[in-house]
Amino acid sequence: MSVGLLVAICLVAANLRTTLTGVGALLPEIEHGSGLTASWGGLLSTLPLLTFAATSPLVARASHRFGSARLLVAALGVLAVGTVVRSLPSVLCLFAGTVILSAAIAFGNVLLPALIRRSVPAHRIQGVSALYVTVMGLMAAVSSGVSTPLAHSVPGSWRTALAWGVAFTVAAFLAWLPRIRGDKPQESGGAAHSPVPWRSRLAWQVTFFMGLQSLAFYTAVAWLPSILIDRGMSSTTAGWMLFSYQVVSLAASSLLPLLTRGRHDQRWTAAGASVLVAGGFTVLAAAPALSVLACTLLGLGGGACLVLALTFQSQRAGSSGEAAALAGMAQSIGYLVAAAGPLLLGILHDTTHSWTLPLVVLAVLGVATAVAGHGAGQDRHLQ
Repeated sequence: MSVGLLVAICLVAANLRTTLTGVGALLPEIEHGSGLTASWGGLLSTLPLLTFAATSPLVARASHRFGSARLLVAALGVLAVGTVVRSLPSVLCLFAGTVILSAAIAFGNVLLPALIRRSVPAHRIQGVSALYVTVMGLMAAVSSGVSTPLAHSVPGSWRTALAWGVAFTVAAFLAWLPRIRGDKPQESGGAAHSPVPWRSRLAWQVTFFMGLQSLAFYTAVAWLPSILIDRGMSSTTAGWMLFSYQVVSLAASSLLPLLTRGRHDQRWTAAGASVLVAGGFTVLAAAPALSVLACTLLGLGGGACLVLALTFQSQRAGSSGEAAALAGMAQSIGYLVAAAGPLLLGILHDTTHSWTLPLVVLAVLGVATAVAGHGAGQDRHLQ
């Protein structure tokens, strides 16, 4: 495993959330500038997840036909186009660009665990997964933190702020372009011969753990600033609170492999991390003044859950083909579950004119995540 491959993996990881997390910090301004209601804002935040769900099942077969590196380079090119389209001065472009870039990210989401399973020794999978999750989290945090100040200081306001991450997309595209050479479709596409494990109990546990932890993350990214602003916090401070949540998440995802080194059974680790997330939403609902504590709990639990969810998609598979099939299932069904979060929260808020009930629902779902994580953390492969 070369340093060049690690750098290339990290550059892809830098693009998997950067274009999405800034939307949450900018959502109040997007709604004001575009005339969108909270429900439409929730739909804008949900569209990426719906697109992930629709696109993820297509990746394994496409990888078999074209090769993983070729497919990844094409996805990065589409991601750059979608990012630019989304920033154009039109509500239609805002939604269309979101769908385009989300489809590209879905390919990266599924290809990366399969590439890691194929290229990385088994005992290093969790470490490499944690590394790319760390990069992904760092860029997500930076995007959340700088988007609002950027929107206030550059021409084009929030539309320009939505497009700043395209520079990292170009860098990743250039890093992977030379890897097209020698990328044979037959070698990268064993996944097409591995059926989707619909009948595997373990696969469904991995899938629901992936979906519920994603629901918590994307809902927090979409609505946390709005919740804090509604309770008297300035938009800039709320953006930095979202940043701090993701910094804590980043720290948790970085430290988890060190704390669990040599431990193959991850049942209680996954369940415990999920309980922290449930606790964060509970604190946010019951004690709004303790928002720093709430964000800390959400970050600690969410960061650990993400590393585990992605690691399970590689570790619970017996081959790169099974990994791609499991990742396709976990991310298609999982993101369909996650898609309900931002939209449901927007509808509940519009109906009750309060954030209390939506936060209670999220806390209950955090407990359900613990149940799924306890099952997914078993030290065994698909059967």
